[in-house]
Formats: sequence, C-alpha cells, structure tokens
Amino acid sequence: MTRPAELHRFGRAERYVHWAAGILVIVCILTAAVLYNASLAVLVGNRHLVELVHVWSGFLLPVPIVLGFVSRGYRLDVRRLGRFVEDDWKWLRNKGRRLAATGVGKFNAGQKLNGALSAGSIIVFLITGTVMYFTSWTPLSWRTGATFVHDWFALAFGILVVGHIVYALRDPEAMRGMRTGTVTREWADDEHPKW
Repeated sequence: MTRPAELHRFGRAERYVHWAAGILVIVCILTAAVLYNASLAVLVGNRHLVELVHVWSGFLLPVPIVLGFVSRGYRLDVRRLGRFVEDDWKWLRNKGRRLAATGVGKFNAGQKLNGALSAGSIIVFLITGTVMYFTSWTPLSWRTGATFVHDWFALAFGILVVGHIVYALRDPEAMRGMRTGTVTREWADDEHPKW
C-alpha cells in the first residue's frame, strides 16, 4: 500500500480561526499605529472612527478563538499547542536539533511558544482595553496602569506578529497548509517527523 503524497494538516475550523484572528490582529495593529503616530493620524483623519474600529476589533478578537472550540480538530490542536514535552526544550536549546526537526510533532516548540504568547497577550489586551475603554468603571490610576501595560504589550506583540509572518513567508509549504489544509508528506517528514 502506498502512502499518500499529501497529508491533511488543518481542518476548516483551524484555518478559519487562524485567518479571522489574524485579520483582527492586523486591523488592531494598523489602527493602533494611526492612533499613536501623529503623522499617520493626520494622513488618515477621523480619529474617532479609527478608535472605534480598533476597540471593536480588539473586543471581537476572542470570538473566533472561542467559536473554534466547537470543532474537535481545533480542540485537539489547542491541546497539542499547550503541551510542552522534553523534546521541545531540547529543540529550543539546540539549533542543530531545530534544523533537523528532531522530536517535533505536529507543532514545534517555536509554534507552541508563539501560541502561548499570543493567547496570553490577547487576554492582557482584553483586560487592559476594557479598563481603558470603560472609564467610569475604574479609578484613574488603574486606567493609567492599563494604558502603560497595553502599550508595551502592543509593541512586544507587534514584534511577535511580524516574526510570525516572516517565518510563514519563508516556508511556502507551511503557508499552503494554513491556506488549503494539506501539506506534502515530504515536508511533514522533514519538519514534523513525530506527527
């Protein structure tokens, strides 16, 4: 019996959640850039509309992530992303192991870290954004602290997102997996041998 040349990597739910959350994140980043850069703010204009788009994109960000839990495949992938094993620590410590993809299952340690940092950041953004937006709910000192945390997390998260996009663009087969749901067996054997 011959092995298929293509493997199913992601179902519709995983792909839809990824792209919906990704679009909302990009909208948040672009609108934040307009809100914090005076030159862009003058160029774009209508600050109030930009602020509303930013705020509601942020509030909507958890929605596709939560809706994804309806899918069994999505729940399984979330469990895989949330579980670090000994091989993941070895993968992180040794560049040679990363290049050889030794011990890598469906997700490598970098993907697992990206998932954890992204999920944690979204929670922080939701909490601090709520404190900042609903000004009558909390004292000024809380709003000041929330603004500080929100802004610094945004900078760090923006760098994480740019890194994610750069790595994705360097691996067309991984991109195809997120676009179509399938990857070649050869790529899977090279990049994720324990999957």
